[in-house]
Amino acid sequence: MKRIGLTGGIGSGKSFIAQIIEHMGYPVYYSDARAKELTKSNPTIKMGLISLFGEEVFEGNQLNAELISSKIFHNDELRTKVNELIHPIVRADFEKWVLNQHSALVFNEAAILFETGSYRNFDATVLLCAPTELKIERVMKRENCSREAVLVRMNNQWSDDEKLKLADYSILNDDETPVLIQLEAVINELLV
Repeated sequence: MKRIGLTGGIGSGKSFIAQIIEHMGYPVYYSDARAKELTKSNPTIKMGLISLFGEEVFEGNQLNAELISSKIFHNDELRTKVNELIHPIVRADFEKWVLNQHSALVFNEAAILFETGSYRNFDATVLLCAPTELKIERVMKRENCSREAVLVRMNNQWSDDEKLKLADYSILNDDETPVLIQLEAVINELLV
């Protein structure tokens, strides 16, 4: 069984491509979604976040994600500490999930595989690329937010050019180039 990292910047279409992969019969672990679930339920993460942000990080038993976002997007050191707290637990959760899969390929969809160095834990990586303006439009439409809000988030991720240097495969998701043909070609190579 090969473990494949599926990544791309915000607005690149990771979830869209991951759903296609699932329809093709390959299991996909959604790291960002699982991280949110684990952040609410894992006692180590909860205690670590309280240590970093104070009791107000949980309102009742609900995570105050806005508080965390407002503090980490402009503080690299704090963002690194949060990543160092959450990512090893998500990684262990992925490994546990893999044990229950029965497929030649399993995919791990995650936004920041290269930034965190976790790309090294995979047999191969697939990078989804899209023009910057298209990514901005997609996120603005999906999240009903401002261009400036999208740019802040984009600026906290590596560019496609930086990621391409480390990626094993790339797929252009520009709403013009057929993604299914590209994806099938990548999967056929991965199955060899």
